[in-house]
Amino acid sequence: MVYTLAASTLTVAAPLGCDGSSAEGAEPTAAGVSTPSDVLVTGEDEEMLVLEVTPANKVVVRLPRVEVGQGITTAVAMMIAEELDARLADVEIPLAEARTKGNQYTGGSSSVRSLYGPARELAATARAKLLTAAARRWHLSVGLLRTRDTMVVAPDGRTATFGSLTESAARIHHPALRAEPKPASRHRVIGQPTNRIDARDIVTGAAKYAGDLSVAGAKPTVVARPPTLGGKVVSVDDRAARALPGVHAVVRIAGGVAVVADSFHHAFKARDALRIRWAPGPLAALSDAAIRSRLRAAVPPLGTPLLGTRQVTGEFEFAFVSHAPMEVLTAVADVRAGHAEIWFSSQTPTDARDTIASLVGLPASKVRVHVMRGGGSFGRRLNYDAAIEAAQISKAAHRPVKLMWTRNDDIRHGRMRPASHHRIRASHAGGRVVAFTHMMASVNESYGKGGPAAQGGATGRVTTAVSGARTSAVPGARTTVASGARTSAVPGARTSAVPGTSAAGPLPSDDGLYNFGRVSGDSGGVELAMPLGAWRSVDSGTMRTAEEIVVDEVAASLGEDPVAFRRTTLRSKAVKAVLDKVATAGDWGRTMPAGRAQGVAVHEEYDSCVACLVEIDATDPKNPRVTKVVMAADVGTAVNPRGLEAQLMGTAVDGISTVLRAGLHIDRGAVREGSFADFHYARQRDAPLHFEAHIMPSRRDPGGAGELGVPAAAGAVANAYARATGTRPRRFPLTF
Repeated sequence: MVYTLAASTLTVAAPLGCDGSSAEGAEPTAAGVSTPSDVLVTGEDEEMLVLEVTPANKVVVRLPRVEVGQGITTAVAMMIAEELDARLADVEIPLAEARTKGNQYTGGSSSVRSLYGPARELAATARAKLLTAAARRWHLSVGLLRTRDTMVVAPDGRTATFGSLTESAARIHHPALRAEPKPASRHRVIGQPTNRIDARDIVTGAAKYAGDLSVAGAKPTVVARPPTLGGKVVSVDDRAARALPGVHAVVRIAGGVAVVADSFHHAFKARDALRIRWAPGPLAALSDAAIRSRLRAAVPPLGTPLLGTRQVTGEFEFAFVSHAPMEVLTAVADVRAGHAEIWFSSQTPTDARDTIASLVGLPASKVRVHVMRGGGSFGRRLNYDAAIEAAQISKAAHRPVKLMWTRNDDIRHGRMRPASHHRIRASHAGGRVVAFTHMMASVNESYGKGGPAAQGGATGRVTTAVSGARTSAVPGARTTVASGARTSAVPGARTSAVPGTSAAGPLPSDDGLYNFGRVSGDSGGVELAMPLGAWRSVDSGTMRTAEEIVVDEVAASLGEDPVAFRRTTLRSKAVKAVLDKVATAGDWGRTMPAGRAQGVAVHEEYDSCVACLVEIDATDPKNPRVTKVVMAADVGTAVNPRGLEAQLMGTAVDGISTVLRAGLHIDRGAVREGSFADFHYARQRDAPLHFEAHIMPSRRDPGGAGELGVPAAAGAVANAYARATGTRPRRFPLTF
């Protein structure tokens, strides 16, 4: 259902994440009867995607999602331009503020999927009204008119811009033609490789991030944080800090001691002048070895293998990993006695507003959250730690503040992908796998009775989801999430729909990516008081990686080629097609020098699938270099193939990083790494010399893509390294 909003300009709306069968505040149309396709609404548009045609001939859609580099604003602009026949340059996609209700969540590789229908229906309805308005103006049959370049064109060459028609179109409640989105065969914008609509603004500095804002009176703010996770202030001597020039306030908060000053230079100087005595955090006696030991013990037993079978087994360890988006966390807050305003980039702005309101003692209706674009996220901005701190500091200091977390702050005290341990057994007989069991355990976030409310995220098991490509390298970004849901520990199984649950026990034989007979899995956990969060592809990034390594080892045990073995055991024709594509395009099986090899892996999730082929140079096993990556993806309709290619490129870098070098150590309750100097995410020198992405043609609705490539890329890198070195890698990253 599409609604017309009462306005002086053409404004239409479609529901998002709510029942569209009725609308509160709906009024009869001029004819006295409400039609399913067009209802006049005079109430609020909180749960709607809203499109407005302005007199300036701009089409404006205020997006209830956040742009964090994944390209969602470009994708939505393309959907709108397609159905309206508007110029892409005339479509504007500002980000909506936090609303009081409705779905405003960005994650779970769901944005394009959730917006594809509503956005196109909106634009088709607007186009029908604009054509009807022009037909009435010119006294012509609407069937004689056409649209192009943000205007209506008559057979005699007369034109009328959408902007010139918007007021009259706003009064039309029964268009003279049926409003239907175009069939895929008529798409001229959707499916075309397109540059980002914000690319010029990003490279010229015109695009505004939270750190660029100049909110009246907001002073730069930084926080002195404890040496260990969860450490607390015992005492603080701030006399020297307060005596320094430019210092306005020193404020104690749960996470440390904040300094508010005239500039960040002054704030850092004063922060370093603080003399603080810290109480160690609850993990002060714990380091990596003990955590690994606990995880190993928490993995459920594999049980007894089937009689008459041979086994291929493997145990795998994955380290903690920081999100480390290029733009550090920044939030501007102005908390007053009766109201508050917060500016920051958030994937969950409505949750953030409600939490902040509770913590500063205001009704949610008195807290206004401005959603800013983010310089990368990869799941990090699902949580809103910095915004909570900024609000609390502003309230205590009685002034607006601009809080910046440093890179060190975020790597040592921010969210991270939980460490996990996996135990897998594949049983085969008669040349085929007849049973496959995957047991795993991961670290779960737990703070006891107090809960992690001040950390800016949900309590309990934190295995939400993430997403896009790193903004530092390509115009894509991480994106994804199902809060608290745990991916079931079986090959190809979907994420559980129930927050906080996990897969347990044997699953039906028709479940799974591969035809591996009896498939089963279960999971355990180790509860620790540490900040965890959804990291791009969530559990799939570790689980599928481990499974794809075992698939390669099963193929070797049976004397089969890894690609040929997958082809005979994969269930899905679509997955076989992407596998065949990378095998052909990547010249699978070609002769390579000693110390160099190819690896392959596949993944299926979000109604999409992907395959990845990697070539690696491991002639120096301690310094391997991925030299080539070939990926193929079937995501249904690829709204913007160029954006999808950027997403896949980003996932390839993620796979290279987390398998080869990037991870976090825990030393006596503290994160060892503190910057990109020791958190070794892939640099330009680590990027593949050759990258290509193949987008499979499809006319079905879009699936998810933001996180899709991570598991396949990681699995392919691990398998290539194993074949190049003749080893069986079991701990990731390999340098740990």
